[in-house]
Amino acid sequence: MIEVKNLNKSFEEIKVLKGISTTFDKGKTNLIIGQSGSGKTVFLKCLLGLFSYNKGSISYDNEQFTNLSDLEKRTLRSKIGMVFQGSALFDSMTILENVMFPLRMFTNQEENEMKDRAHSVLKRVNLTNAASKMPSEASGGMQKRVAIARAIVNNPKYLFCDEPNSGLDPKTAIVIDNLIQEITKEYGMVTVINSHDMNSVMEIGEKIIFLKNGKKAWEGDKDNIFKTDNEIVSDFVYSSNLFKKVREVYLKNY
Repeated sequence: MIEVKNLNKSFEEIKVLKGISTTFDKGKTNLIIGQSGSGKTVFLKCLLGLFSYNKGSISYDNEQFTNLSDLEKRTLRSKIGMVFQGSALFDSMTILENVMFPLRMFTNQEENEMKDRAHSVLKRVNLTNAASKMPSEASGGMQKRVAIARAIVNNPKYLFCDEPNSGLDPKTAIVIDNLIQEITKEYGMVTVINSHDMNSVMEIGEKIIFLKNGKKAWEGDKDNIFKTDNEIVSDFVYSSNLFKKVREVYLKNY
């Protein structure tokens, strides 16, 4: 579990995060949503240890990040997998080499052992025959699956995803959502997803944190987001006519 208490972050005089407290649970897909400028990306970077913060605490399984030594922080980072927006694959490496990269960074495994592990996770994301391809030869959906394989190759305890559906068609986006959720449960990971995709919210939002102007404005899940009377959440989630109609039907039937 990741526990956040009273998190505050400022850039000079500008307050970006204002007293956020929440928990992210193991084995669940935890989503952070909100408008552009709400503080989602800064919050994610604080969780990753990329940004320091002015006040509050972030604990990984009861260990406060700021209390860890440099060696302990490196050990913690080896337990974190990251799926970047746009996949962020190395163009000069094959798909297999991309997936092996974290193993080279954080382990002392033999070459054959690393290859076996990389092939194993590629098989898990249904890319058995793609190992020798270059990223430029892969579709957007394939690149996302490579990014997921690379993120889980070290058997992480924590998985962070920044807009994993960015640039994907709706059908492929659902495939990626379901894959992330399946892997979260298989590996028993704490998964945190930064998203603006309402389809993802409805599909895999087992826990949802809604940020507004740097504050936690609402917390819930994909079921009770339909029923909330919080106007700020409703205005954001149901900004399109389609989702307004979906909500009307849901409330009428349930």
